[in-house]
Amino acid sequence: MTTNEPITLARECETVEIPSGIKTVLPAGTTVRIMQFLGSGYTVTSDHGMHRIDVKDADALGITAAEAPQEPAAGDGKFSEQLVWNQLRTVYDPEIPVNIADLGLIYSCVSTPLEPGGYKVEIKMSMTAPGCGMGNVLKADVEGKVSQVPEVKEVHVEVVFDPPWGPARMSEAARLQLGFDV
Repeated sequence: MTTNEPITLARECETVEIPSGIKTVLPAGTTVRIMQFLGSGYTVTSDHGMHRIDVKDADALGITAAEAPQEPAAGDGKFSEQLVWNQLRTVYDPEIPVNIADLGLIYSCVSTPLEPGGYKVEIKMSMTAPGCGMGNVLKADVEGKVSQVPEVKEVHVEVVFDPPWGPARMSEAARLQLGFDV
């Protein structure tokens, strides 16, 4: 969802500033424009800069919950690595309309069975730039999404910068979507 139509916030709303990652509150009456809606948040611009508004606050934008995205199906209720990757594909960089898996930010994803049951998932991911303030925000998004996979008991996400991320890490579909030569 994108719109250039101005929207007046119906109530004050918690946001995350982009790209700093600082939590802030936009007051009721602030005029915003939705730049994109992907994953679990709206990227908006206003006179206060660029912000991410969580889908739980869609009502502040005048959007009903029915318009909010649904979480991916949990399959048959059993753990699978495919379900982990499906969840990773629901996390988006708020400035780029491509999920973090296709963007090539996931460097490794390893699941290990736990005793007496369940799984631990360890993920190494990067950012598109080392100074990106959204690192902790995206890390928390990944932890939250992956912890929803059936039988996942532990999730550990480490943000790494070696090797540095580059556009060559993107999937072919992501390069096409962003207009890169393939």
